[in-house]
Amino acid sequence: MPGSEPDARHVLLTQWFDGRSPQARPVQVWLADDSLWLKCGALESRYPRREVRWPERSSHGQRQVELPDGGLLQHADVAEWDRWWQHSGGQESVVVGWQQSWRATLWAVLGSVAFLAAAWVWGVPLVSRAAVHLIPAGLEARLGQAATEQLSGVFLKPSALPEVEQAAIRNRFTQLVDGAYPDGNTPNWRLSFHRSPALGPNAFALPGGYLAMTDELVQLLADQPDAIQGILAHELAHVVHRDGLDMLVRSSLVSALVGLVLGDASGFLATVPVTFATQSYSRDAERAADQFAAKFLSANGVSPTVMAVFFERIAEMDGGKYDAKGLPIAIASHPEHAERIRFFREWR
Repeated sequence: MPGSEPDARHVLLTQWFDGRSPQARPVQVWLADDSLWLKCGALESRYPRREVRWPERSSHGQRQVELPDGGLLQHADVAEWDRWWQHSGGQESVVVGWQQSWRATLWAVLGSVAFLAAAWVWGVPLVSRAAVHLIPAGLEARLGQAATEQLSGVFLKPSALPEVEQAAIRNRFTQLVDGAYPDGNTPNWRLSFHRSPALGPNAFALPGGYLAMTDELVQLLADQPDAIQGILAHELAHVVHRDGLDMLVRSSLVSALVGLVLGDASGFLATVPVTFATQSYSRDAERAADQFAAKFLSANGVSPTVMAVFFERIAEMDGGKYDAKGLPIAIASHPEHAERIRFFREWR
């Protein structure tokens, strides 16, 4: 046979497992006639090269070759194997060559980052907004309820506000919502109060119309009831615009992109249930919510300047530096309070 008399320089002595016995046997292997030849004593075998599963070159670990009949070659000296492979005319795939090149690796990393950045800036928002409108209201409500229950176990405690005070705030907001929607097409919402030393004066909205306000915020604005209503209007805007659902869809899309580019994204996906507690609305969404609140108050004959009181008091609590703690989605933790104070002060 053509492969039975190889050039001694192209022969490699290695270990062979025949697939039936756990005992390794020494064999000679060489490449010829587009085949891998194996010789163990009087036994000589030939395997078409394309049917053999060849190892990829790496800096560590042994070389392992899977044979089509279930056998296995193992070679511990990787440098010796690589020299034999090269002298025998073996060629690496383009992918393996890239993996061994720091330049190619750098370009691959930069390309992945650029792809993720472009997808986040342009692709994710476009797809997310389209997907949000396809999600039924029932599913959105269940997501909001689940998020509320989860947050209640971490950040929120039962409210200590008297029921009479809670009812007065709800009734007042109901009147303002009806006044802002004279056609009767009012959005669905439900307001709950919670004591939260961790969040302090805060309010936030979740999918399905769930609004939450802390006792600390009510106490901070006890002498400014219209400001409380303005904050609720701001959060109602997030409900109307479905910003919370959009945030969840974007996170899911990003997790899919991470899995596509980086591989296993199970760890990322596991964080989706707490997305609402770890991410913030975009600045555009915040500006739109402020616009909504200002129009909402104006439609009811209330000056939007009452909203500025809230931000001024929060800034005063922080010694003039706006660095509120708590949930990033909560109204008391959005940046650039000076800009927002100016917006409500100058509203016309």
